[in-house]
This record gives sequence, structure tokens and C-alpha cells, in this order.
Amino acid sequence: MLEIIERIEDYTGTYFTSLTLPFDQRQKSRLRVTLDNGNEASLILNRGVVLRHGDLLRSACGEVIEVRASLESVSVVHELNSHLLSRACYHLGNRHVPLQIGDGSLCYLHDHVLDDMVRSLGLVVEHREASFEPESGAYKNDGKHQHTHEH
Repeated sequence: MLEIIERIEDYTGTYFTSLTLPFDQRQKSRLRVTLDNGNEASLILNRGVVLRHGDLLRSACGEVIEVRASLESVSVVHELNSHLLSRACYHLGNRHVPLQIGDGSLCYLHDHVLDDMVRSLGLVVEHREASFEPESGAYKNDGKHQHTHEH
């Protein structure tokens, strides 16, 4: 079985294959997966790595795999009133809901209870199938060591 061991940057060669996953699986550092070419593989990444659409991974034998975000059922809100949109982001964030925030829009994984709450704030919620790329958060951890030891 192919062992995928690291995320890489600045690669200009060809890819072995791709790996399409929903957001909840792109947050896991240890996972058995099926690559888009049908082969099985295991993710063995540093803890805390969150994979994003377009990330490149390298296997133990040097093969490069491109990450793709799968389509998921999401709730989308478009609102030009920044106060209303900010209130929705605040209330969803207060419930630790991952949010994809755009210019005049927000998106979260579909949940009818959350949809009802957002509607109660005066916003219109649409449902669609789309890739989901939420904000990484203020305490972003890419699985990279973030500080020096020269305290």
C-alpha cells in the first residue's frame, strides 16, 4: 500500500494521481484512503495538518499526489449588509462551526439547525453542492513547528 508521508511545496513535475476528500477527512493526519485512480493508500502526515485543495503530497517512494476538495452539501449565505453577515459569522463561530468567508458571503457544511438560526437573523440560506474550504483560524497549525527554542 502506498504511504503518503508529507506535504510538499514548489513542485513542478508531473503528478502520480490525485486524492479527492471532503473537508472532515482533509483534517485527519492518519487515514486509509482510495486515490482517484482506485489504488489504496495511507495518509501518515504530521499531526495538525489540514489539507487544502491543490496541496501536493509525497509518498514514501517519491510519488506526488494532488489533493482535491470533493463536492459537499453546503449552506451558503450572500449578504451585502456587512452587519448582518458579521452577526451570522459571530453566532456560527460561537458554536465553533468552520466557516468559509468570502466577500459578502459565508458558507458552512449544511445543517438544518444552523440554517434555521441564520434565517432567524434575517438572512437567506441557499443549499448547494460545492467544495468547502473554511478559514484556517487564528491559531493555524499546518503541522509545521511554529516557533524557535531560543526562549
